[in-house]
Amino acid sequence: MNGLEGKVIVFAGAGGLADSTARHLGAGGATVVAGDINPDSAERCAAAARGAGGDGAFARLDISDQADVTSLIDLALTRFGRIDGLFNVAANIAPSEVAKDTDVVDIDLAAWQRSLDVNLTGYLLTLKAALPHMIAGGGGSVVNTMSGAVYAGMADKVAYSVTKAGIGALTRHVARRYGKDRIRSNGIAPGMVLTEQTQQNLPESYRDLILQSTPAPRLGEPDDIGATVAFLLSDLSEWTTGQILCVDGGTTMRN
Repeated sequence: MNGLEGKVIVFAGAGGLADSTARHLGAGGATVVAGDINPDSAERCAAAARGAGGDGAFARLDISDQADVTSLIDLALTRFGRIDGLFNVAANIAPSEVAKDTDVVDIDLAAWQRSLDVNLTGYLLTLKAALPHMIAGGGGSVVNTMSGAVYAGMADKVAYSVTKAGIGALTRHVARRYGKDRIRSNGIAPGMVLTEQTQQNLPESYRDLILQSTPAPRLGEPDDIGATVAFLLSDLSEWTTGQILCVDGGTTMRN
């Protein structure tokens, strides 16, 4: 993909979607600085960028910890001298955490707070740390990961749905406030994507049920998301900002 050569992109979060995005960025000549609460996942993400022809570095990151976020930004600046983009993809989705995310009556407030800390406040922290450096360097692109759950009205997972919806407002705030500083800010809302984690944690019968309600003839693959995020982080998307792109095979159709 054109418009990526020499760019330094910070990833807050790793795993299937991030690894695919890193490969697309690396193939375009970009550098990925990946952070994740699992350092092995962060290392694999950075290696994906290097393996595709770019460069990469990694660190352990708890996105809800301001000191960790500052350290990741410092790593990008120290190693590579600039920050051109930020990809927020971390989420509080460990199976043990998802099991606690019930409904508005039954949810434990500690589980609610942890989702807020990771899924929403964490994104604020990365933006707060990265944006001044991006602006000083002449601008750049932010991509925040939302979810089709925002539009579905789920009967459970109230914390996940609410925090992901909040990311939409945060995304548009950044687009409006910092657009004249050459900052673009967009969100991506994936549908059912067959990551390794999805295939391990969701039974085939449930996946088949989702496919029946999807206009497209298949469920998503990580590369469907990776290619879209790479476009949004590239110069090809120079006039695209404040948008939430639903990449979900047509499940969500909205104006």
